Amino acid sequence: MTQKPLAGRQTPDPADSRSGQVRSIARAIAILRALAASSDGLTLTETAERAQLAASTTHRILTTLEGERFVRFEAMTGLWQIGVSAFTVGATFTRNRDIIALARPYLRRLMEVTGETANIYVESGGEVICMAQVESRHTMRAITQVGGRVKMHWSGAGKALLATMPDERVRAILAEQGMPAATAATLTTPAAMLAELGRIRACGVAHDAEEFTEGLRCLSVPLRDEHGQGVAAVSISGPVSRLTPARLPGLQEVLGTIAGEIMRDFGGSDRQGEIRAGRGQGALL
Repeated sequence: MTQKPLAGRQTPDPADSRSGQVRSIARAIAILRALAASSDGLTLTETAERAQLAASTTHRILTTLEGERFVRFEAMTGLWQIGVSAFTVGATFTRNRDIIALARPYLRRLMEVTGETANIYVESGGEVICMAQVESRHTMRAITQVGGRVKMHWSGAGKALLATMPDERVRAILAEQGMPAATAATLTTPAAMLAELGRIRACGVAHDAEEFTEGLRCLSVPLRDEHGQGVAAVSISGPVSRLTPARLPGLQEVLGTIAGEIMRDFGGSDRQGEIRAGRGQGALL
């Protein structure tokens, strides 16, 4: 049921005639965002206030959106709510999004800003696979190539993804894969790894401090979907001679910022493992 027009003659907003369809689209988006932010729906007046629009303009746009089923009006409560078409469009995005393709330009920027090799990994069969990489321009680079598989407890990316999982699943993966040492620095017991994951969850950044390859350091953060589940991990890697303790806070800040931008465009969330790069006592562990 459509809400009755406002009483009296509706005076067109003069800004509409000046700006045409583009401004109308922007206003419709503002209205949709206002309704999406409300769990129970909004009255016409509340919607207009939150979208910062005139009530007459808001009503006109709402009725247009209602005709396309992007919003719905609940006559019993007098509230406007998000409609089924908005869900359909959002569901299409969820089906079609590709975290690897989406992340590629961000990997390029991550490499340009830090000067180090940027990577993105996903978990498969209890290991992590490098899915995309932008190599540093320096002569000494990372040794894991695209398509390479690494045990999760060896790598920063693997530990970042383990930190998004329940401890029960972590134990199952470690038991199935084993925890052989790659270097003298490798963590080789479940207890040590669970303690490390606690530190990663506290600060949001995972480190591989020569645990996979002597002389190589890696910093990584997880990328999460809208449910808070880890879907990938983005990392930077390079020799310890360049990734020095003095540089780590700045590198963590850049990595956390760019990972946050990837999750924003992916429609994901870092609510369950907030990236607080460079903050807290655990950040440099």
